[in-house]
Amino acid sequence: MLEDVRLWQNRPLEAVYPILYFDCLFVKSRHDGAVKTKAVYVALGVTLAGEKELLGLWVSETEGAKFWLSVFTDLHQRGVQDCFVACVDGVSGLPEALETVFPQTQVQLCIVHKVRQALRYVVWKERRAVARDLRAIYGASTLGEAEEALEQFAQTWDAHYPTISSSWRRDWTRLTVFFDYPPAIRKVIYTTNAIESLNYSLRKVLKQRGAFPTDEAILKVLYLGMQRIAKKWTMPIPEWKRALNQFAILLGDRVPIKD
Repeated sequence: MLEDVRLWQNRPLEAVYPILYFDCLFVKSRHDGAVKTKAVYVALGVTLAGEKELLGLWVSETEGAKFWLSVFTDLHQRGVQDCFVACVDGVSGLPEALETVFPQTQVQLCIVHKVRQALRYVVWKERRAVARDLRAIYGASTLGEAEEALEQFAQTWDAHYPTISSSWRRDWTRLTVFFDYPPAIRKVIYTTNAIESLNYSLRKVLKQRGAFPTDEAILKVLYLGMQRIAKKWTMPIPEWKRALNQFAILLGDRVPIKD
């Protein structure tokens, strides 16, 4: 089984993935008699056919931009030459690490993560109202409307929660990449829900297993769970052909023509 995992982890990949999702999940592992929490890095791709493909699993001591750089480098060495949009959760330094390896890739910070982060600052009775006003930003039809909605949010809430609007302004360029694309593409790139759904299923596989004895044991169990999960990926992403046509219009010859 470990040989199967090794072959799978080192297999050649496609040259172009229009969309890549990156996230981490955390697993208990024993080390020198003590139980430690380790980070499992997960990369999920959307192929030119609109199908999801798990590209790899990597185990590290912690989550950080330095190890993410090694993940991106591994993907590149296995054949990935280009990605149009990468969806990430906002780990510090991750976008810069990705752009080092894939300089043409646009990095979209996950809107859902950003909203959750913002609501941490908000008292319970005001969360619904704050969430509604944040939705007006990312639910806008155009970037200009989104900028107006952010300004309105600041006027309404800065007196109570000034860190929210300042945080959104600081990350604005990477929060609003999806506005460069039509609605058919926007709804699959402004959130990492695709990979979070995958990680939720993997956590169910891990749930009752306690602490793992080795990193190899972690990879073996996740690999087996992934094979079962992938069997359910039988359909392309909804409206994918329309989305791919839009990518072709916007990005020209970066989109390969399939016979």
